[in-house]
Amino acid sequence: MEAERQPNASAPLAPPGALHEDLAELAFLLGTWSGVGEGVWPGAEPFAYAEDLTIEDVGDTWLVVTERSWSPDDGAPIHFERGFLRRPEPGRVELMLAHPIGITEVATGTVGDGVMRLASTVVGLSPTASPVTELMRRIEVRGDHLTYELRMAMEGIDRRWHVRSRLERI
Repeated sequence: MEAERQPNASAPLAPPGALHEDLAELAFLLGTWSGVGEGVWPGAEPFAYAEDLTIEDVGDTWLVVTERSWSPDDGAPIHFERGFLRRPEPGRVELMLAHPIGITEVATGTVGDGVMRLASTVVGLSPTASPVTELMRRIEVRGDHLTYELRMAMEGIDRRWHVRSRLERI
């Protein structure tokens, strides 16, 4: 019996220049972005963080999204997100993410002129999850500069600004 071929972990997922035509409207997001941000939440001190965001083509009709943030003081992890970004029709986007705080997020929105706006349509919670009820995101790219803002609501807390970052394409 012939052994199954295993993918090479260092091989690119999609050949260069192979971006699916349905994703052309999202090409401005592709790459790895790195920088710093700031956040605030009721009952907690404002905080600073460092962040990497990677939006990667895998040669299909969706992109892989990977975010990680950490303390710039001691390198301790702060947050992670993993998921997928799709463009179901011109000018529209869908984002599906898993968060380690026990939530999953499905968001829909618009894309155009270097700006993507998303609002959650579903927030799934594990039994021990943070009680998040709503998320809204705005991502803007101008050249090699990306700005990101997240607004969030939780049980008993109306939607408000939570984090924002300024990232550079690396």
